[in-house]
Amino acid sequence: MSAVPTRNAFPPDGSALRSHLSEDPSRLAEIVDERLGSRIVTIRAADSGGRRSSANILVHKMYATRGYATSMAPQDVASLVTLIATDHDETIGTISVRFDSPEGLRAEELFPDEIRALRDEGRHLCEFTKLAMDHVVKSKRVLASLFHTAYIWAHRILDFDDVVIEVNPRHVLYYRKMLGFVIIGPERMNRRVNAPAVLMRLDFALARRRIEHWAGTAEQNPLERSLYPYFFSPNEEAGLIARLPKAPT
Repeated sequence: MSAVPTRNAFPPDGSALRSHLSEDPSRLAEIVDERLGSRIVTIRAADSGGRRSSANILVHKMYATRGYATSMAPQDVASLVTLIATDHDETIGTISVRFDSPEGLRAEELFPDEIRALRDEGRHLCEFTKLAMDHVVKSKRVLASLFHTAYIWAHRILDFDDVVIEVNPRHVLYYRKMLGFVIIGPERMNRRVNAPAVLMRLDFALARRRIEHWAGTAEQNPLERSLYPYFFSPNEEAGLIARLPKAPT
């Protein structure tokens, strides 16, 4: 494994939020989605065993519908942050962010050369994993809010440069059009989920430019196909940044 570049320490799975949010230490943002009947959806850090289990149950359920294998055991490691979208305490979406550490990234099991090349360029990496949305909740706003919160934590707070994801080839076009990911690793068999995968990368600097241009404009730009208009507005983003724990100096 290549040496991991020095970087600000990562927060242990949301626990640092407790001193920042008095009512609910895991509550990061609330969104109203008219397509869900104007229900309030809460974005939280899965900072307890129960919430991590609920996220893992949703991942297992949604992966199983696609024929993917996955472990039911939730992971509780310092380099992994799990975010969940909840509606009346029911988990309807989840995404996890794994920050590069001496233990490495999960993606380098399948794509070691590609990850090493990015590290050799001095890039500081994280990966998005275990993305799942309840199939009943087909909401761009909820999905965009999960991605935006993960981006804020990884890039705006902790200053990581890039995110990588392992994606089934069938979903490549979606990630390219919706978020701007590009393929950097060829198709290989991912034995963890018993399905093929390619490695994709998103430069957070590119994402930031698109967020600054499009975020919060979904109503004004109904023809824009990407997820970025559904991201939090600049004011909402600033509020979320203020609520998240700051990286240590």
